[in-house]
Amino acid sequence: MTARIMDGTAVAARMLAETEQLVRGLERQPVLATVLVGDDPASQTYVRMKRSRCAKIGIGSRSVELPASTTTAELVAVIRELSEDPGVHGILLQHPVPAHIDERAAFEAIAPAKDVDGVTMASFAAMSFGERGFQSCTPGGILRLLDAYEVPLRGRRAVVVGRSPILGKPVGMLLLERDATVTYCHSKTVGLPEIVAEADVVVAAVGRPELVRGSWIKPGAVVLDAGYNPGNVGDVEYGAAAERAGLITPVPGGVGPMTIALLLEQTAGAAQRAR
Repeated sequence: MTARIMDGTAVAARMLAETEQLVRGLERQPVLATVLVGDDPASQTYVRMKRSRCAKIGIGSRSVELPASTTTAELVAVIRELSEDPGVHGILLQHPVPAHIDERAAFEAIAPAKDVDGVTMASFAAMSFGERGFQSCTPGGILRLLDAYEVPLRGRRAVVVGRSPILGKPVGMLLLERDATVTYCHSKTVGLPEIVAEADVVVAAVGRPELVRGSWIKPGAVVLDAGYNPGNVGDVEYGAAAERAGLITPVPGGVGPMTIALLLEQTAGAAQRAR
């Protein structure tokens, strides 16, 4: 068996085209504010990429760059100012932030109506209860990718490897809302290979290269790799997993493009609601 590749780049392109049409119909241009603390090269690259995508589909961008020495209080003040600015429709705090900053406090300074990256507790509650709100972008992008490939979730066993508050935990809640039976695994899980081997859907989101071995994958399972490690390596042993899975995401070109596409879609949606 050779897995069918889930082409996130192609699905994201369709989403961006639809968002561009929405933006053209709005009276005011949506504006996404990005906040970057420090000079981490990878974070700078991500922010530039997001600004470029914004420009291509007509979304305005405002960039706020702060020194690595910025305190939690200073960062919170900047985010609150953006939250109160009617000219800003969405706020993205590029993470991770420097270790001395209370990242959760910074996230919670984002007004829920502008939390287009889905990182606040209000957004997590909305995802958990199936209420209207913004989804965490990578988890939400994963669900959109599953929908694009018409993957049935009701009654299926889903295993999420990872429990971060903006990836592992929310993707489990979104899968649960679709009537999947969800098991969370993490670095302290005993018997991880056996648990993964029972999964119809595997979401790898732990940030450790090739932690999920191909031999663990149930034949015909759907494998979504949300990891991105140096050398374009995901959290799944791709080659071996592709020989057993039914569907699998590549790294890069799988989950990553979906994350950005949903971020911009939600920014346009925030501007539409503000109107």
